[in-house]
Amino acid sequence: MMKHEALDSWTIPKAEELYGIREWAKHHFDITPEGQMAVNFTHDGAVRPVPLFSLVQGLKERGMSLPVLLRFEHLLEARLALINDSFRKAIVDSEYQGDYRGVYPIKVNQQQQVVEDITRAGRRYHHGLEAGSKAELIAALAYMHDPEAYIVCNGYKDEEFVDLALFAHKMGLQTVLVLEMPGELDVILRRAEALGVRPRIGVRVKLSSRSGGKWTESGGDRSMFGLNPAQVIDVVDGLRACDRLDCLCMLHYHLGSQIPNITHIRAGIAEAARYYVELVKEGAPMGLLDIGGGLAVDYDGSHTNFSSSSNYNLEEYCADVVEGVMQVADSAEVPHPTLISESGRALIAYYSVLLFDVLDVSRFESHGLPASLPDDAPTPLHNLLETLGALTEKKALECYHDAMYYRDEIRNGFSHGDVSLRDRAVAEQIVWHILMRLARMTAKMKYVPEELQNLSDTLADIYYGNFSVFQSLPDVWAIEQLFPIMPIHRLNEAPTRLGTLADITCDCDGKIERFIDLHDVKRALPLHELREGEDYVLGAFLVGAYQETLGDLHNLFGDTNVVSIHLDDQGRVAYSHEIEGDTVEDVLGYVEYNTKDMVERLRALAEQAVRQDRITPQERRAIVDAYANGLRGYTYFET
Repeated sequence: MMKHEALDSWTIPKAEELYGIREWAKHHFDITPEGQMAVNFTHDGAVRPVPLFSLVQGLKERGMSLPVLLRFEHLLEARLALINDSFRKAIVDSEYQGDYRGVYPIKVNQQQQVVEDITRAGRRYHHGLEAGSKAELIAALAYMHDPEAYIVCNGYKDEEFVDLALFAHKMGLQTVLVLEMPGELDVILRRAEALGVRPRIGVRVKLSSRSGGKWTESGGDRSMFGLNPAQVIDVVDGLRACDRLDCLCMLHYHLGSQIPNITHIRAGIAEAARYYVELVKEGAPMGLLDIGGGLAVDYDGSHTNFSSSSNYNLEEYCADVVEGVMQVADSAEVPHPTLISESGRALIAYYSVLLFDVLDVSRFESHGLPASLPDDAPTPLHNLLETLGALTEKKALECYHDAMYYRDEIRNGFSHGDVSLRDRAVAEQIVWHILMRLARMTAKMKYVPEELQNLSDTLADIYYGNFSVFQSLPDVWAIEQLFPIMPIHRLNEAPTRLGTLADITCDCDGKIERFIDLHDVKRALPLHELREGEDYVLGAFLVGAYQETLGDLHNLFGDTNVVSIHLDDQGRVAYSHEIEGDTVEDVLGYVEYNTKDMVERLRALAEQAVRQDRITPQERRAIVDAYANGLRGYTYFET
């Protein structure tokens, strides 16, 4: 329960402050004077706020019910422009001699609409794509036809993956095959020789620098991906030995996702730049330095190095990257490389908003106090009633301890059959009244004992939302990610309740009990009383990154093959009930791709390459066949 605030004293700025909108919304969202959360569009040069609740009403009129995930194309375009323009400003301000090219990591949100929107809106910046699996590369080749944009190929690579990247390079696309493990070099060189193409090769290094936050294990000497210094030298020597050192063009690293502290970013840049200049000194032409992802989203708006925030802004990030590379390159008298970043979260998070209605509420409250207790009532029950009568601000902590002690005695007695259900119910009523009085007292105290500081949170209601944490907000469950969550209407009214959220999955983990706050983490969310016959709609914001496919189709890896193993009557191992896993075509269909259309797009690109004398008609057939076979193939590594 919250302290009631008079309606005439409640203002829109108070609502903005309560839910932190000015800090996390980046002017993409605002509250209207009527108290509705609105998404800001730009029309005829002016900002036009559109209330989200009106969008909900429009959906219902068209026969669509909640929950719904809304995608806003213009927010994606705005973020894409901001990242590219910020890097270019930093380059101009620092007199950096290299260029910048962004690439979008498809794994962050693989939905067809997202990839198409990015390739369309990003063309003027030559913004490319990063593919971490064969399925993602197949998606990239269908939509990325800009010859000046990069397609960075990360992840483990079988021959089919390598062939597709090499074919794309032969057709004029800027595909770079990044070595994640030493054995990949032989595959790439062998297939490049067979296809008659000199590959563009990058090498991912394991930096000793590490990031903070939830993904610190992505970097450091024990990270899963990349090569150590000795392995990097082996790659250089191997390429030199076969006269292919000129194919090494990129240095790549990745510290982790959502890096909250700019100090860690600076350290990574300095170390990676040293790797880069040393490779140039070894005789590799290089030219590209890929700094990976990590650009953080300030989910809670606190501007700190908390894991759900960042203690830097985009302008500082870009300036530090540019200046950090330039300083090392200049000291080594090495030309400035083209900078590539794989910002996915910072690009796509604002793109999507999840809206869901509240179905019901379970209030943490009790019936009135009993007029009296029977003489034969359990002694702890009498003691609880006496504690309630003795409760004063001066004795608040003492009475709290007494109430918890007597409550536990009642519960233990009930477990052993010495206390009836009716007596336990009366005890819980008395305890509730004690806690409520304590919560009101502590709201007025100058100093609140630590044990009493979060009483209001423990008394929070449970609001049942029409959604699934696991389907729509898996990071909340998996890594305790914080997202801005708030009502999208009635914001001109003071919220008078505190609540936690439960979904409709009937799973004990299907709940949200941590919410954003500028100073800490809230354990309950300020909400309004439900009104009979009226919708009450909440929105979860900044959910565009990872949430739509994470846990189901991460990196577009589908269901695995399934085989049952048992012993037959003769004691021999038998394989039965074999179920084939998802093909690439299957999982692309799950995320809204039309695979027939994709083949046609690739065929058109190949035909254009024939007309430009880049490939022969026979190679065109081989390319299209390889693409089609890839669609029919398994999403995991094929031997």
